[in-house]
Amino acid sequence: MEEGSENSEELLDDEGEEDFEIGTNDLGDEGSQLLQEKNNDLENAIQQVLRIQRVDLENDGVPVLGIHGVDLENGNEHVLEFESNGHEGNSERMLEIPSTDKDSCSDQMLGVPGSDKENATDADMAVMGGQTDTGGKSYLPPVEGMEFESYDDAYNYYNCYAKELGFGIRVKSSWTKRNSKEKRGAVLCCNCEGFKTMKEASTRRKETRTGCLAMIRLRLVETNRWRLDEVKLEHNHLFDHQRAQNSRSHKKMEAGAKRKFESAVDVEVRTIKLYRTPAVDAVSCGSSSERELSNHVEMAKRLKLRNGDVVALYDYFRRAQLADPNFFYIMDLNDEGYARNVFWIDSRSRAAYGYFGDMVIVDSTCLSNKHDIPLLSFSGLNHHGQPILLGCSLLVDETFETYLWLMRAWLTCMIGRPPQTIITDQCKALQDAISEVFPRAHHCLCLPLVMKSIHEKLGEVAESEIFQTVLNRTVYNSMKVEEFEMAWEEMIQHFAFRDHKWLQSLYEDRERWVPVYLKDTFVAGIYSSEPGEYVAPFFHGYIHDQMTLNEFFSMYELLQQKKIQKEALDDLNSREFRPVLRTRCNYELQLSELYTKEIFLKFQEEVVLMSGCFSVTQIHANGPIFTYMIKERDAEGDAREAKNFEVVYDKVGVDVRCICSCFNFRGYLCRHALSVLSYSGVEEIPIQYILTRWRKDVERLYTPDLGSNNIDISNPVQWYDHLYRRAMQVVAEGMASQDHHMVAWQAFKESLNKVRLVAEKPV
Repeated sequence: MEEGSENSEELLDDEGEEDFEIGTNDLGDEGSQLLQEKNNDLENAIQQVLRIQRVDLENDGVPVLGIHGVDLENGNEHVLEFESNGHEGNSERMLEIPSTDKDSCSDQMLGVPGSDKENATDADMAVMGGQTDTGGKSYLPPVEGMEFESYDDAYNYYNCYAKELGFGIRVKSSWTKRNSKEKRGAVLCCNCEGFKTMKEASTRRKETRTGCLAMIRLRLVETNRWRLDEVKLEHNHLFDHQRAQNSRSHKKMEAGAKRKFESAVDVEVRTIKLYRTPAVDAVSCGSSSERELSNHVEMAKRLKLRNGDVVALYDYFRRAQLADPNFFYIMDLNDEGYARNVFWIDSRSRAAYGYFGDMVIVDSTCLSNKHDIPLLSFSGLNHHGQPILLGCSLLVDETFETYLWLMRAWLTCMIGRPPQTIITDQCKALQDAISEVFPRAHHCLCLPLVMKSIHEKLGEVAESEIFQTVLNRTVYNSMKVEEFEMAWEEMIQHFAFRDHKWLQSLYEDRERWVPVYLKDTFVAGIYSSEPGEYVAPFFHGYIHDQMTLNEFFSMYELLQQKKIQKEALDDLNSREFRPVLRTRCNYELQLSELYTKEIFLKFQEEVVLMSGCFSVTQIHANGPIFTYMIKERDAEGDAREAKNFEVVYDKVGVDVRCICSCFNFRGYLCRHALSVLSYSGVEEIPIQYILTRWRKDVERLYTPDLGSNNIDISNPVQWYDHLYRRAMQVVAEGMASQDHHMVAWQAFKESLNKVRLVAEKPV
């Protein structure tokens, strides 16, 4: 075994893993390519031809990495992020953006169709990387702090980087746990490292080693990812591409290229399979019809962008990052390096999730309606009951794999904190992805969209006034599960829908959309148990089916500013709001001083309607828990048509729960629960029923929650991440006013002086 790095002891974990053996490791053939890295220093990033950005977020203390290369002189953006599904053939994967013909360089990374090259503008071609010189590098140099999903991913990345530069690599040393074959660390070096031994020098073979020090050192960290701890890039020899091609490490990479003579059927099947898995031999192998089939599949697996779209996307990301250091975006690339999916979110949205992340709406209307912009957005409701944006994405399709990637990216960006409730449409692939990523969240279908789809699917019958009345009564008026089941069965029989398969499948999914099944699910007023009450998604009414990306981002930025200004105006109006009290109830006075104007006015209606609850009768008692029956007059005030509502009240915990579940649907107590509290002598609404999300006296700074303070004290990369994010929080809050700015500036000066004093102390 060859000598390891002198700092190899640092590879050992601190928690009971001191006993390790050192040995040479054979490279496995399988591994998924996930290469991600970020650097938040925007000034240096702008000056570099290739920019490495470190995404400033954590997932349980581990940075999520994304590599982006930008040529600012030519306007070229190459996003070099690779991901595979771990299928067969991973060891054969070439991570290069291919160009087999200089005249067909229109296979741009972001997926603009090559046939449109002649019509593309100069700006489009610059950003798309459509130049004829295909000799540019596709791989960024390794950087300390890079992380990989597996050892094979790290090896394959370094091997591809080496092949592109013109040198070979080998495993210098590796570390395994004692009495185990589990690899824990390794050093990969240039194959010119070291010198021949005396025994080897006596042979006639030419000396190829030069004592080169280029290497990377890997170790397995707590999150089961492989991290680069040490990187040396300098070589003491010239690069030789011809000799490098013959190195052992690169020959392994080319093993798949030898399969050229197969039957037509076998090749056709392999072409499809190899496109879906990382493989070298998917390029220029087989007949023209096979290549056409492969191209067809390839086009279907990349984002469909038109001329000008790439420029619009790049310009927006560039502006956003310069204006907002905490702006985050990530791209999912296919095996050929073309963009499949894009996700982005600004710092305000990330911070807003900390206040309003209890309920999230996933709006995929543009995807389901086949708009030219394949947009999916995340949104929520702010303290005024208005929609707020929590992230956007452009997606290649509506498959489970695409949604799975998106949900994982979004959750990671939110520091791994899932929402309580997620509301979506009826897309099965989206539902499955949410169940995979958010297993504990309440997943609901958007009730207004479900009701709309019922009318669309059932045709003429659904247009009848009788059916609409029966359907609304069945869905919205059922107070108990048994009532809904009986009413649904009667509706199916009466309108002869027994054999309607779509309606049957909708019924089987009833626990996700029927209000009577969702009484324990918090939806914050996005819709309620009454028809017609619904808050539209963030982009509702602003996007048309043929909108271009350039039009979208222009609208997007204006809409964001409009929403921010409206929230600021609503905040001001709420602080100055002095409502006219309509009753003598203390509950009304109490919340008039706490809640924002819009939410208080809705709650005030409940207080006024308490007068319609003319009877409170105790029907059951179990220790401190009492059940009451509330009689309420109908809308015309007729007591003969009174409706009954059960309310359970716990005198010890001061908990109250009505069968209508208004608190979970709307976020405030209903008139029935208020009547029981008043009847029981409770003078103020219990604090657990006054939600912070609705309060007007809470200062919301919209600076991202930066997660845990726990860092690896031996890792300088984490030092930088931790200090940078904390400093950015001070910067964001220091922008609130001139006084805030002066305090933040003084704090920075004092901190810098203290740090310098530490540096000047003798060791």
